[in-house]
Amino acid sequence: MSTAPLAARAPAAARGAGELRAALAAVRARLALVAVLLALAGLAWWSTAERMAGMDGGPGTDLGAFGWFVGVWVVMMAAMMVPAVAPTVALYSQMSRRGRLLRPLLFVGSYLLVWGIAGVGAYGLYRAGRLALGTDLGWHRGGRWAAAGVLVLAAAYELTPLKDACLQRCRGPVAFLLGSWREGARGALELGARHAAWCVGCCLGLMAVLFALGVMSLTWMALVAALITLEKALPVRRALPWAIAALLLALAVLIAVSPRSLPGLVVPGSAHARQAMSSMSTMR
Repeated sequence: MSTAPLAARAPAAARGAGELRAALAAVRARLALVAVLLALAGLAWWSTAERMAGMDGGPGTDLGAFGWFVGVWVVMMAAMMVPAVAPTVALYSQMSRRGRLLRPLLFVGSYLLVWGIAGVGAYGLYRAGRLALGTDLGWHRGGRWAAAGVLVLAAAYELTPLKDACLQRCRGPVAFLLGSWREGARGALELGARHAAWCVGCCLGLMAVLFALGVMSLTWMALVAALITLEKALPVRRALPWAIAALLLALAVLIAVSPRSLPGLVVPGSAHARQAMSSMSTMR
């Protein structure tokens, strides 16, 4: 058996471990900054839980008015993505050595802005799909199969070269910062936006999963956030996407065959879903 593939993967694995060690060293050196970021994420989780309490209508949940959705989406992204990006922000702060609080916050602000723009795009696709397909997306017509199909596509995306390329940028903050470095406050904004663009590409499939299972569900939001953080933090680069793809395929099968047996899924049309829709209409 040839050892060439193993030899080829060894330098990549060593670089990944080195990137992780550098990021962890930066976290230790910038504990106050990381604490601020984690407190921001915790506040965002609390705010999301308050605003979305009882609002999980399951797959196909109406997204509400545009302004309301964008506000909720940005807070959701702060809750889900800030913990995963905190090591990169800490490393950026250590490398910049100036504007120790302002520039990292500008980095995070532009990072969330890009995610906000991605949310606007998702909202537009949702409205276009509703307009084009209408009742065909009802749960008891094509909705269940559409949700399962999104999960299958998301599983396939986990194994694509595009996903791998984006994930490498997200997992390698040293290489990203050195290759894209910009000085000053404007540089912080540019770096935050560029890093967010790679993260959007990395998390595209998992965010589609969130919409498919219930975008107003704290349960699925927490699961997707955990998968995103694991992908970016664990040193195992090859095995994890396959494991996540297998998990998504299993969820797709359950939705297609026996959705009521899937823990955490609110089946549209059920008593829980009707109560959630009533709560949503009151909140908006």
